[in-house]
Amino acid sequence: MPLFRRRSGGEGAQDRAGWRGFGFGRRGAGSPEAAGGAAPRLDPAHGDESVRLALSQAAAGDWAALRPALAAAEDGPALTFLAGAIADVRGVEEWTGRALADTPEDPYALLLSGARHVTWAWEARSRAQAKHVGEEQWKLFHRRLDVAEEQLLAAAEHEPSWLAPWYFLQISARGASLDPEVASCRFEAAVRRAPGHPDSHRQRLQQLCAKWGGSHEEMHAFARSAMLAAPEGSQLGELVALAHLERWLDLPDGEDRAHLTSPAVVAELQEAAFRSVLHPDFRQVHGWQGSFNTFAMVFSLAGQRKTARLLFDALDGAVTESPWHYLAGDPAKTFRAHRDRCAGY
Repeated sequence: MPLFRRRSGGEGAQDRAGWRGFGFGRRGAGSPEAAGGAAPRLDPAHGDESVRLALSQAAAGDWAALRPALAAAEDGPALTFLAGAIADVRGVEEWTGRALADTPEDPYALLLSGARHVTWAWEARSRAQAKHVGEEQWKLFHRRLDVAEEQLLAAAEHEPSWLAPWYFLQISARGASLDPEVASCRFEAAVRRAPGHPDSHRQRLQQLCAKWGGSHEEMHAFARSAMLAAPEGSQLGELVALAHLERWLDLPDGEDRAHLTSPAVVAELQEAAFRSVLHPDFRQVHGWQGSFNTFAMVFSLAGQRKTARLLFDALDGAVTESPWHYLAGDPAKTFRAHRDRCAGY
């Protein structure tokens, strides 16, 4: 039985058997000493101590301490990153509800509650294929998205310059199956406020995937055009890798491996990496670990182990849930097995 199986479901992905191509998990797999790197760790704070403190405050429901931290986030991407991390904390919906009862027009409370309701909606839906989601799950999913839409639009109205509401509104639009023009307008609203924002571009890529009503052609065209329009050293080169991972997920066994290992695709991945994560102008801003994880995974799957090893080495054990959630199992363990397989190249 193969060590890695692609996760079934996952925002509409088809149920299928997993990656069988490279024999992962043989000699030395699972041992950090085999790769010579730090023990893999999934860190929602991405190594940022101020974010780590904010997450502990969110878990404790300490709104009095947390609100000044949100207000201190000076730029759009920083506030968006912080709100996204907090939105994953269970129980946030309870104390943000109390905060809004006291101050219904507080834009920070509206933003956090709206962002949490987006994440909370997806928790209700689960990662199962749509056909396996129960009627009550769908009802709860849409009720929570309705709350998110109302609160995020209110936050955007209160703070017209903010990026964060428009970032989360892209996700809620996709979940609610809103008109494609609405989704497009929300992406445009986000990038007007932060033109190179990687997370907004990742959400747009998802919107254009075949599994969400787009097409492979649209998805690849968007990824490449966004990469080429960005300055070299931008994170947006990651979009090309993500697009090929989405295409890989959509192919049956055998064809998936043939796609990722084809000379044309390997050349595209190499071009994207050298225009982004491997470019001298690449900067380790918030979220850089996600881009490195994406390229490390795709190069590992494509059999380009020497390039993958460079990326694994730079990460030094820093694991992000995406894109490892595409594969069944614990992301840190999957990361380790791939990293160990690439050791020595």
